Amino acid sequence: MKIAVIGGTGLIGSQVVKNLAAAGHEAVPHSKSTGVDVISGQGLDEAVAGADVVVNLTNSPTFDDASLAFFRTSMDALLAAARKGGVGHFVILSIVGADRVPELDYYRAKVLQEKLLAAGPIPYSIVRATQFMEFMDAVLSWTADGDTVRLPATPLQPIAAKDVAAAVAEVAAGAPLNGVRNIAGPEILALDELGRITLSHKGDKRTVVTDPTAGMFAVVKGDVLTDKDAHLAPTRYRDWL
Repeated sequence: MKIAVIGGTGLIGSQVVKNLAAAGHEAVPHSKSTGVDVISGQGLDEAVAGADVVVNLTNSPTFDDASLAFFRTSMDALLAAARKGGVGHFVILSIVGADRVPELDYYRAKVLQEKLLAAGPIPYSIVRATQFMEFMDAVLSWTADGDTVRLPATPLQPIAAKDVAAAVAEVAAGAPLNGVRNIAGPEILALDELGRITLSHKGDKRTVVTDPTAGMFAVVKGDVLTDKDAHLAPTRYRDWL
């Protein structure tokens, strides 16, 4: 099949393109660097013309309430181009539990993106992933202060980007789900414990202080960002490190 991967040069997209190509598909990466802009619409019609599948892996440049406008504008433009181009399957990547954390603007924006896709004219698949292992350094940086890093004990089920890419490629090459597939890492770990494991591995002498009010994940209630019934990926966090 011919598969247009929008956002195909990023962390997940570049690996999705490689996986699809290795499976014999014609996977074409598109991004701003290739002249495709999902906000202005520049290059979109050409990017999706003749594609059997569109995989949209573009992301908002911010995590605040501006992300809502990003996903609304980009999805409207992409769905219109895909419909015009006769695309038969539209895939997006979202977040496990996004609909259960309305306090976070970015999560509400991802739910909006899902709703726009489900209400649109094209058969679709939504892959929801848990938190990427690759994001731990950023999470640690948000609440680092001198010799300490403050983190809540929020339960997470971290997944490696390579496992996310493999799942997205598999879904893109299959029949539309017209629904959601949840994917997650193989183990559930508290965020503060993940912080300690990460710093220890790096030889970083800073101390992790458990603080239920610290950082973005402080607003998460219970274990809503985990899913024991998800399709479980093989890579464990310590092995990934």
